[in-house]
Amino acid sequence: MSNNDKIETLRWVGDVDGHLVMIDQTLLPVEFRELECRSIEQVWEAIKQLRVRGAPAIGIAAGYGVCLGLRGANDAAALRTRLDKSVDYLATSRPTAVNLFWALDRMQAKAASLEGESAASIRDVLLAEARAIHEEDRAMCHAIGRYGAALLEDGQGVLTHCNAGGLATAEYGTALSVFFTAQDEGKNLRVFVDETRPLLQGARLTAWELTRRNIDATLICDSMAAQVMREGKVQAVITGADRIAANGDTANKIGTYSIAVLARAHGIPFYIAAPSSTFDLSIPNGTNIPIEERSSEEITHGFGRQTAPTGVKVYNPAFDVTPAEYIQAIITERGLIDPVSEANIRRMLGCV
Repeated sequence: MSNNDKIETLRWVGDVDGHLVMIDQTLLPVEFRELECRSIEQVWEAIKQLRVRGAPAIGIAAGYGVCLGLRGANDAAALRTRLDKSVDYLATSRPTAVNLFWALDRMQAKAASLEGESAASIRDVLLAEARAIHEEDRAMCHAIGRYGAALLEDGQGVLTHCNAGGLATAEYGTALSVFFTAQDEGKNLRVFVDETRPLLQGARLTAWELTRRNIDATLICDSMAAQVMREGKVQAVITGADRIAANGDTANKIGTYSIAVLARAHGIPFYIAAPSSTFDLSIPNGTNIPIEERSSEEITHGFGRQTAPTGVKVYNPAFDVTPAEYIQAIITERGLIDPVSEANIRRMLGCV
């Protein structure tokens, strides 16, 4: 692939009886391979095993997964039963990323509006809805990039954590969209990439995306962030988000909270880049955000090699929550939420 090729994390091939193709992100950066999903079970497994990851991409995959779950349903009543089961099934794949549930709710709502329609018609409309979710995310990512790039100056150093790029979304990403858009505008940034333990999404995925775009990227261990900040190499921190509570508390990959605290200690602005679909106004604050706990083997046997004593206790939360008070602004496709407060969030989302 050319360094300037846009990443197409997911794509639907064919008509209503087609299938979903996605990049298997567990193989990057060593191997680029696409996975064909022809059943809802394959989509569930891909989400659960992080073959597709990143809140927006998970939502897109879920929309298409619903379409796969309806294959062979030729009776409207049977289709609606199948739809409910498909939604409930996909909802069990991962608990933290709100885009998953947002997309599933949207598919159900669209189906509910089609009372009296034939099964064939409902399937056609739901595939169009999944495609709309996909295209809307693409447009949102570019808008986030434009608003975020305005915060950065040519030559600045920026730190990011985990992966919030094209691999996590429809195309440009959320946090990485800011860097890509800044590059499009002629700005040269120095991006420091946390490796993001234990699954190394920063090292495997973000560094891969940035180097493909010829952006000046430097990989660091998570524990080096404080030193890099202390040396004055970083003027801003930008990460993505998996769920944002009504008050602005934000769940993101484990280690994000630590970086926000370090940024505050060094007087560095900490930004979240996320689309409006990542906000969950039903949750008042971060204490109510469910945190996924993953397998102990991800830490004790990372990438197949044992690095800890047999039988040692392990705690492996996949996410943490950064309090709103540590966030300078949230960059959305509608503009900046600054300062971060429930009133400003509801105003930006049109919920006042």
